[in-house]
Amino acid sequence: MLSTYGYPKFPYLQTEEQRTGVVRRHPVVVVGAGPVGLTAALDLARQGVPAVVLDEDDTVSVGSRAVCYAKRALEVWDRLGCARRMIDKGVVWNVGRVFHRNDQVYQFDLLPEPDHKIPAFINLQQYYLEEHLVAEARKTGLVDLRWKSRVVSLDQRDGHATLGVETPDGVHTLEADWVIACDGARSPLRKMLGLEFVGQVFQDRFLIADVVMKADFPAERWFWFDAPFHPGQSALLHRQADNVWRIDFQLGRDADPEEAKKPENVVPRLKAMLGADTAFELEWVSVYTFQCRRLERFRHGRVLFAGDSAHQVSPFGARGANSGVPDADNLVWKLKLVMDGVAPDRLLDSYSEERVAAARENLLNSTRSTDFITPKSAVSRLFRDAVLDLAGEHPFARSLVNSGRLSTPTTYAGSALNTPDTGSFAGRMVPGAPATDAPVEENGQPGWLMDRLGGRFVALYHAGADPVPAETAARLDALARGRIPFAWFAVTDRRREARPNELVDVNGRFRERYDATPGSLYLIRPDQHVAGRWRHVDAAALAEALNRAIGR
Repeated sequence: MLSTYGYPKFPYLQTEEQRTGVVRRHPVVVVGAGPVGLTAALDLARQGVPAVVLDEDDTVSVGSRAVCYAKRALEVWDRLGCARRMIDKGVVWNVGRVFHRNDQVYQFDLLPEPDHKIPAFINLQQYYLEEHLVAEARKTGLVDLRWKSRVVSLDQRDGHATLGVETPDGVHTLEADWVIACDGARSPLRKMLGLEFVGQVFQDRFLIADVVMKADFPAERWFWFDAPFHPGQSALLHRQADNVWRIDFQLGRDADPEEAKKPENVVPRLKAMLGADTAFELEWVSVYTFQCRRLERFRHGRVLFAGDSAHQVSPFGARGANSGVPDADNLVWKLKLVMDGVAPDRLLDSYSEERVAAARENLLNSTRSTDFITPKSAVSRLFRDAVLDLAGEHPFARSLVNSGRLSTPTTYAGSALNTPDTGSFAGRMVPGAPATDAPVEENGQPGWLMDRLGGRFVALYHAGADPVPAETAARLDALARGRIPFAWFAVTDRRREARPNELVDVNGRFRERYDATPGSLYLIRPDQHVAGRWRHVDAAALAEALNRAIGR
């Protein structure tokens, strides 16, 4: 038990399948009720798809585990209705500081520009996050949460999957049109399919200590190289909810994990860091090694892997859940269109292609962070220390300092779903890029652009100061009546009499961030990534882009 948190106990309930012995076919079964599995189930429910969620436990995650959640993951949860509670409970931060011994090398701001709804990061213990997701899932009426249900067998044939599920009442069978495997880094489903997890396991060990204390440290990320209180090794400090502080200590390759976790060995490290007179209480302690591994493909027939079951990265840079949640975000809209017969089956292959590219990017960043934090040779250490010495005085060296490149959303630059540019645009909103937010007004009410995106394709037509031409509106209306879920909005420069489908560009942020000029149009995917953009509307080109974006 933790001193600041009481674990809920979710009830195990016998199902109709168990009582009757009749095997039922479900549209989707999600295996694993962690952040990624619950996000997938919630997104399915928002799309009107019922899902069974199987989890072998009957509570939330033990220990705080993942604590840092980035803007993109929070935007996904905001679309699903639960980010506000997470932000309110968590610790909001966007500033980080890097130290070398006693000296600050530099600091950074992850969200220096104004006018964003969602913060750069929050820190929140994973058990709180999962509680919020479970509560939201229960409200949908479409998520069937089944606790104490462990998958012990998996078979695929005849266009569906068959799962053997062990419960306190024995083993029973259920079928699924589709299985989303979110069953963690040790994924039993991955092993049942005989899939190899390729990559690198690093030998360096790190100690995690969650400490309850009242301290004057600001809500920032502090990272030390060769910390004065931990000579020759690195350390990390983060504040979480309930005055719980996450502290990481590098231990080195030869540390004994069991010895390192003992309170009599943890407490002296903490006193050296915090001061002998600082009152604190140990909340949770663990030891981990860096692992950077992934599956070659995330789709295997009717089984789709997401989160840690598909890829595993070192925790520095907060790339675990923050790469798993976009897996679910990328997958669910595609699965829905395939299930509805709107898109071809090959659209699901694009899930694997895009998210494997994202995993490759995350693994590369994570490996580089690990190599910088834990040099493997005297030459590497000499280079690192020289960079740190230079970074205090010379800005060019700061880009070389790597205390864990913090999670940023992936741009699917090479995706076959993108429509390449035909016009000239400036800025980051290239095809495949995640959309960025901007304050808007709709019908005189203040709001946010991201609230109008997601769950469907959206076209954003920049009207400037003029009304939308009638012919253009008619063409966009015709697309909205098609089978592909689609809506459109005119973004205007000035307030006028309220009109349907009209958003006022408050402060000009949309125009600035999207390099929008009157007549230009953006097509945004259901997962809030740019599918294409044009300087002038061409109905045929837009229809073609929609078809390309669903794999036709």
